[in-house]
Amino acid sequence: MTSRFLSARAVRAAVLASATLFTAACAGGGGSGPSDTAYVARDVETLYMAAKDRLDRGASRDAAVLFDEVERQHPYSPWARRAQLMSAFSYYTARDYNKAIQSAQRFLSIHPGNKDAPYAYYLIALSYYEQISDVTRDQKVTEQALAAMREIVRRYPATDYATDARLKIDLVNDHLAGKEMEIGRYYQTTGKWLASSLRFRKVVENFQTTSHAPEALYRLVESYLSLGVPEEAQKAAAVLGANYPGSKWYQRAYDLMERHAPAVATTAG
Repeated sequence: MTSRFLSARAVRAAVLASATLFTAACAGGGGSGPSDTAYVARDVETLYMAAKDRLDRGASRDAAVLFDEVERQHPYSPWARRAQLMSAFSYYTARDYNKAIQSAQRFLSIHPGNKDAPYAYYLIALSYYEQISDVTRDQKVTEQALAAMREIVRRYPATDYATDARLKIDLVNDHLAGKEMEIGRYYQTTGKWLASSLRFRKVVENFQTTSHAPEALYRLVESYLSLGVPEEAQKAAAVLGANYPGSKWYQRAYDLMERHAPAVATTAG
């Protein structure tokens, strides 16, 4: 994962803090449970507090198993609803993101209108976000993270979760644009100019607010000149000059047009 995505660690800490408040509100006082997570029939409060104790002590995976037991042993108790969401959070802190997503989705399927539904959606989005890999790998999970963040903004636009989701949407878009740029540059090295131009156009059209847009326009100039369509190259150079006149990419595009299509550049000027 790139350094721009390392900020997710800070978010994880914030989520941990909010979950601590959540468990305190749900459970009330302190308490501790047995030292193992094997099946033992016990009353719901004892079982829930054993799970909370494990979570407080950093044994997140054990906590998740115990929270799951709360629901399994006492499915009709109000504690079961609380345990479902805390199971999702425990799996998240244990970095078992697939199980975190499954647990949060289960909570939402059973309690779609619950007051903690925004938090469940946020856990799902974060679990996808934490799995974003570098641009050299498949970006399916990146697209899932983007969809999950957008869902938060759509459903709960006025919440703190939506505020953080908007920030992460920008970062995810930048990441996806970086993937398109990598593929486009590869096509250029193999002389597949039409394929490269399609990738760079996608960045310009779909990710124009990202940091990759200036380079994408310059790469379009390169690709169009190589395809023998200098008029299209000039259009890309003009857009680059209008939006990023002081960038290194515009200067390179200007020099490229002067060298390879001076007549077009002069006419346009």
